[in-house]
Amino acid sequence: MTSLRRVLIPVGLLALLSGCASYGVIENTPVATLPTEGAYSIKTFTARPSHGKTSLNLTFSGGGTRAAALAYGVMKEMRDTPWSGGNGDAKTVLDEVDFISSVSGGSFTAAYYGLFGERLFEDFEDRFLRKDVQRSLVRGLFNPFRWFSSTGRTELAVELYNRELFEDATYADMLKRDDLPLIVINASDLGYGVRFSFIQDYFNFLCSDLSTYPVARAVTASSAVPVVFNPVVLENYPDCGTTPPEWLKAAQKRALESKNLRLQGLVSGIATYYDKNTRKYAHFVDGGITDNLGLLALFDVTTIMGGAEQYIEKSDRVTPQRIVLVSVDASTSPEPEMDGSNRQPSVGETVAAMSDVQLHRYNVATDELIKAAAQGWSEALSTPGQPLDLYLIRISLEKLNNKENQKFFNKVPTSFSLTDEQVDRLIAVGGQLLRDDPEFQRLLADVNGTGGAN
Repeated sequence: MTSLRRVLIPVGLLALLSGCASYGVIENTPVATLPTEGAYSIKTFTARPSHGKTSLNLTFSGGGTRAAALAYGVMKEMRDTPWSGGNGDAKTVLDEVDFISSVSGGSFTAAYYGLFGERLFEDFEDRFLRKDVQRSLVRGLFNPFRWFSSTGRTELAVELYNRELFEDATYADMLKRDDLPLIVINASDLGYGVRFSFIQDYFNFLCSDLSTYPVARAVTASSAVPVVFNPVVLENYPDCGTTPPEWLKAAQKRALESKNLRLQGLVSGIATYYDKNTRKYAHFVDGGITDNLGLLALFDVTTIMGGAEQYIEKSDRVTPQRIVLVSVDASTSPEPEMDGSNRQPSVGETVAAMSDVQLHRYNVATDELIKAAAQGWSEALSTPGQPLDLYLIRISLEKLNNKENQKFFNKVPTSFSLTDEQVDRLIAVGGQLLRDDPEFQRLLADVNGTGGAN
């Protein structure tokens, strides 16, 4: 998020210097009994009859409008690519998607599709990708009345996204679209450093009802750069009880017995939501802090449940014959301008460089973790009579072979304001990278019997 940080960090510092306390707007409602049927949850979506032989999952990374446009280009290519599945139905690859996990910039594309379906390809470009969203945000942030507002700067973003993009929609509206995949928008818990997903499964921790929650507020949490924007705050209600559920106790026991440090950190972070006296509120910021690729949502759920077999059993899903994971990574590798001079880098340049280095290393580690986990899922779910095929498809700007193209995209900023040329080329390259991917060609050949041709 380099360029956005460079523009907005001074604004955040000004806000800090104002010393004015602000308070998060609470819009999540309490429930005394946790919803079971018809909730926006993993179980509701895996129980749908549309889920067949293939489990096709998409993940969208952070990266401002650059990430949103690249994800859009991949989805557009999926929409235009036939999928027969051997049954003669006229479907597309996009019709087969079961699950979309997103963070930060990628959450705008994911949420819009989750609400409006094919309308994404009619007006999303004009309403978001080609709009100078950053200018509207910066103008609002420089408004002195905002610095001293008791509701904080984040409300500006919520209002803007609600008005210009999401049309006051809540998760109840998202649930009405039973022909679309589960959209998992991810944010980071600022207090405990764990990933938090805006699905009912996670709202259960807070004794809260997701159905009434605004989609714009979830997307704002997923993309709220710390310091520049205030966290999105949710109240942690005690109404449904303070005792952790049996599945969490079992996961805590497995974590201790296996000495799995990652699982220990995950379950201990979740367990804090049941300390209702201490954790009366939870504060959420940019999802890229805990998972810049959006890949960890499915991994974490599977791990907590005890593995792929237990996940399939507890979610009441039929074991698929194929697992397809398409990861759309909008990160770039720009050359640091500071290396062309002996001038000391600015605070903004220093913070941005440190963040970029850490994110790159974290992305590499996440990729390796998911590859190993997916291979384990395939082995666990395969039988002698029915092996499970695994397709790992990584869409990344770093895969471009043309140096001129790489140079162009490395200069595309991580901002919410791009030129028409940048948007056009991001959309086009997203489709191209998917078409040319050997694993995607293998998938099409296996499903359609076409040798990989579209």
